[in-house]
Amino acid sequence: MRVLFMPLCFLLILLSSSFLTPDPPVENSGVTTVTLGEKLFFEKALSKDRSISCASCHIPEFAFADTVAFSTGVGGRKGKRNAPSVMNMGARSLMFYDGRAKDLEDQVHFPVEDVNEMDFTLEEAAKRLNKDKQYRSWFKSVYNEKANAANISKAIAAYERTLETSNTLFDNYMNDKQPAMDEAAIRGREVFMSKKAKCFDCHFTPDFTGDEFRNIGLFDIRQFVDKGRYEVTKDSADLGRFKVPGLRNVAVTPPYMHNGMFSTLEEVVDYYDNPFKFVPKPINTDSLLQKPLGLTALEKSDLVAFMKALTDLRFIEKK
Repeated sequence: MRVLFMPLCFLLILLSSSFLTPDPPVENSGVTTVTLGEKLFFEKALSKDRSISCASCHIPEFAFADTVAFSTGVGGRKGKRNAPSVMNMGARSLMFYDGRAKDLEDQVHFPVEDVNEMDFTLEEAAKRLNKDKQYRSWFKSVYNEKANAANISKAIAAYERTLETSNTLFDNYMNDKQPAMDEAAIRGREVFMSKKAKCFDCHFTPDFTGDEFRNIGLFDIRQFVDKGRYEVTKDSADLGRFKVPGLRNVAVTPPYMHNGMFSTLEEVVDYYDNPFKFVPKPINTDSLLQKPLGLTALEKSDLVAFMKALTDLRFIEKK
């Protein structure tokens, strides 16, 4: 009964108090570190002239890789190495072909700062984002602070960690599910793991990379001059060594190699079968490739079939 006789002025204060702490804006509903990172991945304001985003060179339809040997950055400038897929990187260490970034967070600033790519800085990008009402709201919701270099990197890395794939014909085969690999791909897997082909020596773990640096014969100081890992370590043993890429979704990520010199998986297999046909006098080549492998035509074909079976079904279904 006391409630019924509450003073009118006190009741009005209670009713109006709800307007003092409003609910978050509708546009913030469901925004997380990952969804913010996704927005930033596609945000062209991270480049100096607002012309490109991360997704410009890491295209979702192609397993977040590019379709050309060297991507185009601001001002039409070309990158120095092929843009690899950024999928299945959550368990990887030392990013980029030369391993210059220690983790996904660390790798974010490199393409932003590269004069041939985005030609900007994360600090300047943060200033831009903080002028945008929507981004101010999102960063406040997720980090309780304005955008800065650190939380931009954290958000993009969090999104990239979600880009994992395991829904392939190979995974179905290993788990006795359908659809699974055909006979050619099954034979190709045996070749892949054989001592003759030596593929498994470098492409192991669930993502088919050992996170190692190898010189596969694409350095001769004359035609092939990219020094790879050496540029970071200055160790002569690292001359011409590059990070071994993972092979998941490799069928949809041409062109191949750090310089994008091959357009097809068939060309890649031919190269590994006898690298000396392509680079007669390589320097510091890995011991695994000191002589031709001697693969048969069927073994080569089966190897390609196996690698194609490492493609996530989401990409196959789009074709």
